[in-house]
Amino acid sequence: MAGRGSRLRPHTLTTPKPLIPIAGKPIVHRLVEDIAKVCSEPIDEIAFVIGDFGAEVEKDLIAIAEKLGAKGTICHQLEPLGTAHSIWMAKEALEGPIVVAYADTLFRADFKLDMTTDGVVWVKQVEDPSAFGVVKLDENEVITDFVEKPKEFVSDLAIIGIYFFRDGQKLKSEIQHLLDNNITTGGEFQLTDALENMRLKGDRFTLGKVDEWMDCGNKAVTVDTNSRILNLDIQEFEHVSHSAVVENSLIIQPCFIGENVVIRNSKIGPNVSLGNGTLIESSNIDNTLVQENSVIKNANLTDTMIGNFAKYYGVSRSISLGDYSELDFKAQEV
Repeated sequence: MAGRGSRLRPHTLTTPKPLIPIAGKPIVHRLVEDIAKVCSEPIDEIAFVIGDFGAEVEKDLIAIAEKLGAKGTICHQLEPLGTAHSIWMAKEALEGPIVVAYADTLFRADFKLDMTTDGVVWVKQVEDPSAFGVVKLDENEVITDFVEKPKEFVSDLAIIGIYFFRDGQKLKSEIQHLLDNNITTGGEFQLTDALENMRLKGDRFTLGKVDEWMDCGNKAVTVDTNSRILNLDIQEFEHVSHSAVVENSLIIQPCFIGENVVIRNSKIGPNVSLGNGTLIESSNIDNTLVQENSVIKNANLTDTMIGNFAKYYGVSRSISLGDYSELDFKAQEV
């Protein structure tokens, strides 16, 4: 999770992308919970590979691990040298059974890890596989090839960025081989190259098919992911926080209404997340993600993402407004 999250700017200028809340909970927090659900054994350690995010972020990440009964470890990748290189930064944790996950994706899957196979690669069928790493299969659905961003069609089973390895030491050795011999694809050290080397040496990788795969790469898909999470976990969101104040307003579920939110003379929902301390007045809002301590008045918003401590006054539109920003259309009219 060391990337800059440039496709999600301006929201990632002040908050690392994996810590942006989706339905009231950081992306990475939801991801490790998703992984815990498919693991048949307790998780001993969670190693977070990050950039220079600061001490407060590191403290929050360790707390996420501890909530799952695991040790939290912070590892740093300060140069974007590829997926295999980022995993190498956590090389001390590559022992025994491990799960590797990229922290900008969420998933739902109804299965448990197969501890008899060498590894599991989570995949999802996609319309345009050219933007992904993909896998080819034999008649028994065992992986026969890993291909990174194919220019010509070879498979529509995209690797979503979650992997299980029964023996982390094997992965560690293959990544070290890539680094020692400067073996790159597209100028970077790729995990798919390590996987292909392991397969050629006899390791057997099987598929982990997901029911839902939700991206958090840019504003549009993040807002969509927020809506999908709200609907997948609808029982969790059919309530309003006890500290919220709702006056002369209609809330259409599913919604996440955080602590100390104030809603007056408004219609909220469906598919809206309002972070803690946010104020909404005289507005209609649906399919929207608002972070904490923001103010929205006299607005009609849809397909919108608003950051922390932001202020929006005025008209109907779909917008992306970052932290500590202000848009006042009434002031502009005057």
